[in-house]
Amino acid sequence: MNVSSPPRYSLVIPICNEEEVLPRLIGRIKLLLRRLDGETEVIFIDDGSRDGSVNYLREVIVAEPGFRLVELSRNFGHQVAITAGMELARGDAVIVMDADLQDPPEVVLELVAKWKEGFEIVYARRVSRQGETWFKRITARLFYRLLERMTPVHIPRDVGDFRLVGRKAVETFKQMPEHDRFVRGMFGWMGFKQAAVPFERPARTVGQTKYPFWKMMHLAVHGIVSFSEKPLHMALWAGLGISALAMLFGAYAMFAWIFETGVVAGWTSVVVTVSLLSGINLFMIGVVGLYVGSIHAEVKRRPLYVVERITGFEEPTPTAVADDSRRVLSLSKDRKLG
Repeated sequence: MNVSSPPRYSLVIPICNEEEVLPRLIGRIKLLLRRLDGETEVIFIDDGSRDGSVNYLREVIVAEPGFRLVELSRNFGHQVAITAGMELARGDAVIVMDADLQDPPEVVLELVAKWKEGFEIVYARRVSRQGETWFKRITARLFYRLLERMTPVHIPRDVGDFRLVGRKAVETFKQMPEHDRFVRGMFGWMGFKQAAVPFERPARTVGQTKYPFWKMMHLAVHGIVSFSEKPLHMALWAGLGISALAMLFGAYAMFAWIFETGVVAGWTSVVVTVSLLSGINLFMIGVVGLYVGSIHAEVKRRPLYVVERITGFEEPTPTAVADDSRRVLSLSKDRKLG
């Protein structure tokens, strides 16, 4: 590839322990590349895999000149891995997709067709979720409904990170410095002209999901904290409401004492009231703590991720991509350039 001429398309694929599915994924990507109408680079981001995924991809990259591999020094998380790939992608259009084949590579052709109509961001919307339990489907539905109600930013329902992003949106994304990253919310915040492409999401045939229930909850909480102040407002109004109830209860107690209505003193009401108020107080402190924790992560200004090794890139990647307002991309001294 001519260094001065960027590719038309970049595929960004984060992986973590996907050794079983990689051969099938590579085969389908090769078929996809034959159908795309421009030069394409494929960037795999290894997010701390502990199986043979990295060794397999290193062999593939030797035989496939358009393939690249970025090895992070440890597991930094799916959202950060996406960020690392998008920062290194050079295509006019960058397509983010998962490696488990639940994001079918063939849908990329539909995303590209929509992009050519003038849309800057084209996301793939799931119209069905095959192979998932009823609990997974219900919690996913609640997840998207909760995001919709809690955040002022429009985040489409039933949409993950499978999307095509034009170069203008990519450059905007690269200027967003936050550490608690919620990628789909970040693209929603940008605006631009966006469109959806519906697709049938197939069941995962091999490997294990990287988003169990607790990770989905973590993602939802950080998405809400990153894009909404409503939890703080709710805590404020809850505190005011409880204070009003306490004042009414105090007025009733004074009335009962003055007029000797025969109120029987007991510990049950005291224990229940104190326990309720203590629990609500702790909940409010926890809500505030989430925001304080996010601030703490930002002010430390640590690198968002660290790259241990890169393979398949034609030119050296800078050891630091930074200014005073954003994160740093760090590369170890023993990087390998293919």
